Amino acid sequence: MLKTMFSRRWLATTLLVLAAMAVMIRLGVWQLDRLKTSRAFNQHLIAMQAAPLLVLDAAALSQDLTGMDYRQVMVTGIYDYKNQVALRNQYWGDPDGSAQYGFHLLTPLTLETGQAVLVDRGWIPGNFDTPESWRAFDGAAAVTVTGIIRLPILKGEMGGGVPNPAPVPGQPLALWNFLDFERIQAQIPHPLLPIYIEQAPDGEPASLPYRSLPSPDLSEIPHLGYALMWFFFACLAFFGYPVYLRRYLNS
Repeated sequence: MLKTMFSRRWLATTLLVLAAMAVMIRLGVWQLDRLKTSRAFNQHLIAMQAAPLLVLDAAALSQDLTGMDYRQVMVTGIYDYKNQVALRNQYWGDPDGSAQYGFHLLTPLTLETGQAVLVDRGWIPGNFDTPESWRAFDGAAAVTVTGIIRLPILKGEMGGGVPNPAPVPGQPLALWNFLDFERIQAQIPHPLLPIYIEQAPDGEPASLPYRSLPSPDLSEIPHLGYALMWFFFACLAFFGYPVYLRRYLNS
């Protein structure tokens, strides 16, 4: 049978089946990698949810904040409303229903140390698309903010997404597709922390900006199921192809 499979007549078909098997095995391994990543994220999230509230003072700033994604945090400082930025493609409401397009408004909060941390103050409608219009949401300058620590991303979850516009010398960028802290730092006069704070809601949204905290999905079953599915298909091709070939030759 092995000789027949690699004969001139069946070589192309055999190679196609082997290539399909390799792809299916690779997809199964990829799903196992995603399962491993998902489990690591779940363990991290559970640990951060169980961690005590972090007061972002001078002592806390000496720690590695980039390892505290989703940890509860409280910080006191002064808002710099002149250097706000906004994140595009944000929606409020039911994604499958009447969700409204808008932005997330991020304002630098200056600390006693002279550093600043961006605070995601919440969602605003899409018609507020200029820094001048954002001043309608100015509040008190000196504030105490509670929320969770978040890390900026430079691309979508699967590596896609429209990149940020190219920088124009002398023109600060107000609307961002992804939070590029290196570029944002270039247009903010305060040393910027490598994390931002997603502000917690005060209750039911009564006034803009509207705020809500994410509820990450801790499930991991789909990745394992998909991995087993791809491995099953690979086994089906491995054992099924010789059976098919034998039946074809004997018919």
